Amino acid sequence: MQDALDRKATDDSDARAEDDVVLLDDRHAPIGRMPKSTVHHAATPLHLAFSCYLFDDAGRLMMTRRGLTKLTWPGVWTNSCCGHPRPGEPVEDAVRRRCLQELGVRIVDLHAVLPEFTYRVQDPSGVWENEFCPVFVARVHPDDLVRPYEEEVLEFAWAHWRDVVHSVRATPFVFSPWAVLQVRQLIGVLGPG
Repeated sequence: MQDALDRKATDDSDARAEDDVVLLDDRHAPIGRMPKSTVHHAATPLHLAFSCYLFDDAGRLMMTRRGLTKLTWPGVWTNSCCGHPRPGEPVEDAVRRRCLQELGVRIVDLHAVLPEFTYRVQDPSGVWENEFCPVFVARVHPDDLVRPYEEEVLEFAWAHWRDVVHSVRATPFVFSPWAVLQVRQLIGVLGPG
């Protein structure tokens, strides 16, 4: 519990200091910044984000259920971790930062697998996601235990890749729309399972 409070305090102070996302043009070049708290709405501008798929040493994938206070798709199952790089922050550093903040884990063997992934989808509430969102895979550091920060991650589960692929194909409505799109493309990279 104290660990989650410490991460929240760090996250809150970081957020106050650097809570902007990077706005992009149609060629994905930076054109400005906007507060994260105001970027997602009915006319969300294109901005930089990332998705990460975390595996353990047994080859299982961590799937997470989004916190119930999330603006878009609250309570929905999705990939391991998502977030937004801060202006001037390398995307890989943002992935490491958010995995630690959201899940309490360090990561190793981080690499981009879908470096040009872009999506635009609308939440049932009318809010749009509109992101240039490179997709990464990594492994959870073998010495770390997952300790989710519940405002971001309601729960998590480990599953074999083939089971995730099967579930996404059979019941796409259970997952975030970006995870559905990403898993379909990741089959070409990671195989069908």
